[in-house]
Amino acid sequence: MNETFGTTAPCNGTDCPGSSPPDHNTGSDDATWILTSAFITFTMQSGFGLLESGSVSTKNEVNIMVKNASDVLFGGLTYWIFGYAFSFGESPMSNSFCGIGQFFVDADEANMGWIFSRFFFQMSFATTATTIVSGAMAERTNLMAYILFCMLNTLIFCFPAHWVWDSRGWLRKLGSVDIAGAGPVHLVGGTVSLVATLMLGPRYRRFDKKDPLKTMACPTNALLGMFMLWWGWLGFNCGSTFGITGGKWKLSARSAVATITSSMAGGIVGLLLSYTTTRMFEIPYLLNGVLGSLVSVTGICALAHPWEGLFIGAVGALIACGSTELLERWQIDDPVGAVPVHFSCAVWSLISIGIFGRIDTLENASQFNGLIAGGGFYLLGIQVLAVASQIIWAITT
Repeated sequence: MNETFGTTAPCNGTDCPGSSPPDHNTGSDDATWILTSAFITFTMQSGFGLLESGSVSTKNEVNIMVKNASDVLFGGLTYWIFGYAFSFGESPMSNSFCGIGQFFVDADEANMGWIFSRFFFQMSFATTATTIVSGAMAERTNLMAYILFCMLNTLIFCFPAHWVWDSRGWLRKLGSVDIAGAGPVHLVGGTVSLVATLMLGPRYRRFDKKDPLKTMACPTNALLGMFMLWWGWLGFNCGSTFGITGGKWKLSARSAVATITSSMAGGIVGLLLSYTTTRMFEIPYLLNGVLGSLVSVTGICALAHPWEGLFIGAVGALIACGSTELLERWQIDDPVGAVPVHFSCAVWSLISIGIFGRIDTLENASQFNGLIAGGGFYLLGIQVLAVASQIIWAITT
């Protein structure tokens, strides 16, 4: 990997990973990789469902599962009608803020391979962004109201996705890097989670000093959910290269190693924190450590060396576990730790790119070096701008 400071312009062409190629002639190998990764990513819905059902009272387990199904049913339908168009629409009216065109996604025979594979992969991202919020709202939401929320939150996701991943997006043009959705998926989802739980307030007796509500009804379900999310995250991160031709297969391999090393470090840190603070190995620490580290490496996965993945994951676990303690102290009721894991660690994920990022000579995924590679503060500044803009967007919408 080239370690010199880049003098090229930010990645704004159609050859960048995740952008829209001019002829949509995605080969069968790339389309197969994208679809397979999307199928794996789709299993994260089951993981979130088990994690959430294990973290709430037994009487609300079925409600949690129905809400997760609604994420796909109604959020997915919204993404087909409007979402893909606002993220990746290619009409002449498309601009740096949003895409226009390709409402009710369809394609002719010449373009169907690229458009349909990309639509399905991005739909799995959009529904994940909504599922993140469902955990923070657990046990306090009417199902009909939640269905409406699924549709609205899908639209909230679509605009940052355009900014970051489409070749016309304003953050993309500035040189912002986000390989697998630390911003549009996790930061936006985590921010909406924080707003939602503040608006809903804590569950009944959640912070009652005499008889507090039990916070984890079935640790086994929660752990099974963690394992399914762990598996799904590999598809989430590795599939974000959008293919395996050219140098993309190398980026996918690096993504896999960075993701797994990050999660190993995060899990170890979580267990160590649990034992040093409670003299026991408690499940929430392990869950937050592993999941927080996975979020933390999401933004940089295809660019990070193994040791960088370890460090980023370890710091992410510290952030996730520390943020959980802060929420408890402030009496903010987040049943599954959506805010600590997805909001706090997504901020770290995007900032870490400005520190550890480097020029990508394989597929132009990054055009600037970060601080460690001698690139100065430009990339870090752009990443901070990406964090601030997406938080503001999620709060105001």
